[in-house]
Amino acid sequence: MAAPLVFDRALARRRLERAHREGFIDFLVARAAEDLADRLAAVKRTFDLALDLGTPTDAAVAALAASGQAGRIIRAAPTIAALGGGRGDTLVADEEALPFAEGRFDLAVSLLALQGVNDLPGALVQIRRGLKADGLFLAALFGGSTLTELRQILAEAESEIEGGVSPRVAPFIDIRDMGALLQRAGFALPVTDIDTVKVRYEHPIGLMRDLRAMGLTNSLVERRRKPLKRETLAHAVALYYERYAEDDGRVPATFDILWVSGWVPHESQQKPLQPGSAKMRLADALNTKEIKTGDRG
Repeated sequence: MAAPLVFDRALARRRLERAHREGFIDFLVARAAEDLADRLAAVKRTFDLALDLGTPTDAAVAALAASGQAGRIIRAAPTIAALGGGRGDTLVADEEALPFAEGRFDLAVSLLALQGVNDLPGALVQIRRGLKADGLFLAALFGGSTLTELRQILAEAESEIEGGVSPRVAPFIDIRDMGALLQRAGFALPVTDIDTVKVRYEHPIGLMRDLRAMGLTNSLVERRRKPLKRETLAHAVALYYERYAEDDGRVPATFDILWVSGWVPHESQQKPLQPGSAKMRLADALNTKEIKTGDRG
């Protein structure tokens, strides 16, 4: 069964192209790249061939190169503008249709790109297939409560002014669901965690401008084709201030950066013990008395 079409991928690419033409705002990608460097530093090994998949700037490639842990780096970006000047080997590629042979890479990374694919389970399977045994996948994508403030006020303003609600902010995956998807795709030792970033703005319109400058404006298939009415936008801005304004008058915007990692299975990897295989009782290890079921009053 084909995955449901949630995103208009062609429109998303055009908006990313526009963002790069007009001046891409990269502070979230830059933060993710710094975290990528820290997470790689904890992995005490090198990777002969690395893939950067979908990252909208060359920040991931720069982090990989600076780490000294990656040999050759191939960067696959969704648009020519996203490739920019390009470091290393570059090509335009779709995250949902990877043009790579099976078992080619030792490492695959992706920063703030995979939240926009229609078939995330399928994309994860392709990434896993593109990695060698004991290859590492490390990625960041928007998830959880990302833009929760904007989602709530737009829905309420549109409902009150126009009598209905249309989808204007993309759905974001939950951390528990992401862990399950990694296992389903065949990754071993999956790990997920969230870095919650609060960005403060003088005006909610500043947030909307930044989303445009990051290529993150509405590309949902079921979006309303007509632009937001001025009256609706004004009411949304008023609601944003009313609900979320802080003491200094600024308003916050939440970005949950969901980090995921997993390894392609290999015989050298640590495996969980089978139930009943322990050679020592937990009570003995803790130097305490074992209380059997039914003994507590």
